[in-house]
Amino acid sequence: MSTEFDSAHFRAVLGHVPTSVVIVTGLNASGDAFGITIGSFTSVSLDPPLVGFLPGVNSKSWASIRESGRFCVNVLGADQEEVCWRFAKEGDDKFSGLDWTPSAGGSPVIPGSIAWIDCSLESETVAGDHYFVMGNVESLGHRDDVSDAMIFFKGKVNQVTHAQQ
Repeated sequence: MSTEFDSAHFRAVLGHVPTSVVIVTGLNASGDAFGITIGSFTSVSLDPPLVGFLPGVNSKSWASIRESGRFCVNVLGADQEEVCWRFAKEGDDKFSGLDWTPSAGGSPVIPGSIAWIDCSLESETVAGDHYFVMGNVESLGHRDDVSDAMIFFKGKVNQVTHAQQ
């Protein structure tokens, strides 16, 4: 048995696990808005209310958001592919042309998001080439007029449709 690990095969297999697509936003210490697309977001605990996500350790966007000790998770709808890819890359002014509103904690809520979860930073743990970030949920909300959510599956963004009742 080979001791060498095939990371391409690992990525291909795990690409078959659908994940939510969110944009984590926040402000740096100077009050400038930053955001990063995340495909690994999860609910962690109901009591206390905790959520988690995994940004890369080299992410400059996460490093800037971390400065304030707060962040907002923006859950993307199926029609937000452009904004998904805008926040997936480093650099540029990702908020250019976006008329965002502040969450209760002051972090950006992206227009069109189907839900938002406003958090204070609870903990950050190194996990390989990522951090596992846990946030304490302080406020949250959702839109009632949506039926399609964005998911990441096999390297592409897709939609999952909620059956109309």
